[in-house]
Amino acid sequence: MVQGTRERILTAAGTLFRRQGYAGTGLKEIATASEARIGSIYHFFPDKEALAEETIRADGAAYGAMVLAVLENGPDDPVRALGAAFERAADDLRSTGYADACPIATVALEVAGTNERLRRATADTFTAWLDALAAWCGTFVASPADARDLATAVLTSLEGAFILSRSLRDPGPLLAAGRSVTRLAETMRDDGGGAPS
Repeated sequence: MVQGTRERILTAAGTLFRRQGYAGTGLKEIATASEARIGSIYHFFPDKEALAEETIRADGAAYGAMVLAVLENGPDDPVRALGAAFERAADDLRSTGYADACPIATVALEVAGTNERLRRATADTFTAWLDALAAWCGTFVASPADARDLATAVLTSLEGAFILSRSLRDPGPLLAAGRSVTRLAETMRDDGGGAPS
């Protein structure tokens, strides 16, 4: 399917923000990557900040849906599905030469103390991910508070492991985080035990 100019701009901005950060990405670079004119960017977005906010929200929603799809379409046992999701994240990161990980983490770290509008956009995205993960964890963890805690552990483990794996150019941290999360999930599941082998 052929993307329109606006979609090409959002796609290019998402890739560049993810890889280089907000400050490290210029509108000229986004225009070149999207094969659009700078005037086209301003036609759709009043400024770089508005473009970044929409990119964060759109890419965040798409990534959250993808992660849930991986979990829901993985192994039938949810604990194994968690482990498989971390393994897939490691494979995906390795396949991009350690360039692409979380679509908003680079910007989130950069703007947390400098840009309230973009900080809110990243916070809203992380909150939506936590809500969705907590609901999914609630399918096998009885206590809503425990399901939320597990969702938080999953997300923080994934984000931290992305940083280490990208820095080290090694999938090992993602795989280790996946093993740790699955052990934690196993202790929190309703039946207290593993699925039949």
